[in-house]
Amino acid sequence: MAYSKNNPAGQVIDGIITDLPGLVAVAVVDITSGMALASHSNSPTLNPETAAAYNTEVVKQKQKAMSALKLSGENIEDILITLTNQLHLLKLNTAGNKFIYLVVNSRETNLAIAREVLRTHVSQLNN
Repeated sequence: MAYSKNNPAGQVIDGIITDLPGLVAVAVVDITSGMALASHSNSPTLNPETAAAYNTEVVKQKQKAMSALKLSGENIEDILITLTNQLHLLKLNTAGNKFIYLVVNSRETNLAIAREVLRTHVSQLNN
């Protein structure tokens, strides 16, 4: 999926690409539908739209677990999945209805910097 800079999701993607040019892939995802609202990939083998759907289920299952554990007053801020060579970050907006899915190479990207980039851009999705 290409992205348009004429909507908030596309603007978020564009900003993240500017701030983390070496990223592997990025998507803005609607949690209700699991659909990518905008996405970009620098890898021919990683489809961010497919990843968006599966990672939506990760978020929903964690929300169910939190409910079962009666963790009231707690909200998911982000989820980190570490692979052998990649970091997958899911950063939820404060409304809890969208998240940014980011994939970076773990040897080339500082985790703290990647988290800060997501933190600075996720607020654009609170509408």
